[in-house]
Amino acid sequence: MAKHIQSLERAAAMLRLLAGGERRLGLSDIASALGLAKATAHGILRTLQHEGFVEQDPDSGRYQLGAELLRLGTTYLDVHELRARALVWTDDLARSGGEAVYLGVVHQHGVLIVHHVFRPDDSRQVLEVGAMQPMHSTALGKVLTALDPVAHAELVDAKREPFTAATVTELPDIEKVLEATRAQGYATDLEETWEGVASVAAPILDRHRLPVGAVGITGAVERVCRDGELRPELVAAVRDTARSVSRDLGAKPF
Repeated sequence: MAKHIQSLERAAAMLRLLAGGERRLGLSDIASALGLAKATAHGILRTLQHEGFVEQDPDSGRYQLGAELLRLGTTYLDVHELRARALVWTDDLARSGGEAVYLGVVHQHGVLIVHHVFRPDDSRQVLEVGAMQPMHSTALGKVLTALDPVAHAELVDAKREPFTAATVTELPDIEKVLEATRAQGYATDLEETWEGVASVAAPILDRHRLPVGAVGITGAVERVCRDGELRPELVAAVRDTARSVSRDLGAKPF
């Protein structure tokens, strides 16, 4: 059985202590409550403070939870609300489109798949929730990069791997693709990430009209394309789904 890391257990206990009871606690209070030496408690608090998980009041010297924990918690809630709001719509999209549907969010220089609806047939499929997709080549990534300044900055600095002969990797060319994505309101991936696979994705916006995720359909080129382009009815269905989820999240009609 793997051993737990004591310093991390102590840090977690410290955060739980600060989350309950009094709003702010002094070093002596924290050390006493957790049965730690002051020097040990102070070292952990300084590390948590450096990472933004704990803040120290300059006047009293007491400690409280930091803004970084709020940001992480908000992200957790946002992703789960996004997924909850999208469940019915993505099921309907997979059923009407006959292909797999993916819901993705920006995460660590890529797209994190937070929901995956299987293609509605009897074929063997692998659940891809938790998988990461690249920003520069996938339809989900292009949509998010086109509308999210943080994602765009990460794309500029990232290594852009050529997955197939169709992958666009040069920044000036990618910028043209992102400009077109913003203009038309959706993005496509025609064998740019996986040979024989195509996809289309549209952005999901929150009540502030900020991108919180993207939804897309992915399938074999021969099924989802016609004359070398994504079938227009699939594009329309994906965009309608994105608008429906956005509306449920509080976005005004667009």
